[in-house]
Amino acid sequence: MMSKIIDAYFLEIFLGIFLVGLSAYFLIKSKVVVLPKNKNAIIGGSLSGFSAGLLGTGGAIRGLTMAAFNLEKSVFIATSAFIDFMIDLSRTVVYYNNGYIHTHDLKYVPFLLVIGLLGSYIGKRILVYIPQSRFRKLSLIFILVIGIATLAKLLVEF
Repeated sequence: MMSKIIDAYFLEIFLGIFLVGLSAYFLIKSKVVVLPKNKNAIIGGSLSGFSAGLLGTGGAIRGLTMAAFNLEKSVFIATSAFIDFMIDLSRTVVYYNNGYIHTHDLKYVPFLLVIGLLGSYIGKRILVYIPQSRFRKLSLIFILVIGIATLAKLLVEF
């Protein structure tokens, strides 16, 4: 509904500024940690879900929330992977029921599942070499780059 009222271009600008602003803040003020309380998790999850519904992307906000909580790296990755899996599973069902995915497309689902599991395994192996002390900073840098790339893409389109 809101995407019909507000131009997606302005929503993406807001998302880019939001990602750049908060990730830069947490990078500069590295000692600041948001307590992982239910209220904060609900706010972060709601913003992520709202963004996903409105713009089709919510992972960066979810990553920003978990980085703000300073979660241990394996908890961060496992939580994100589980949420992604559940979202993709529900999205597949919704897309199929609405005719965006057809029966002949379902043959790709097992391959995508294997690719997802393989990617998680490889990521877990790489994660061993990244110290916890650098993991949060690295996550925030990636989110900052995503925000900058979003804004740059919009500038090019403008």
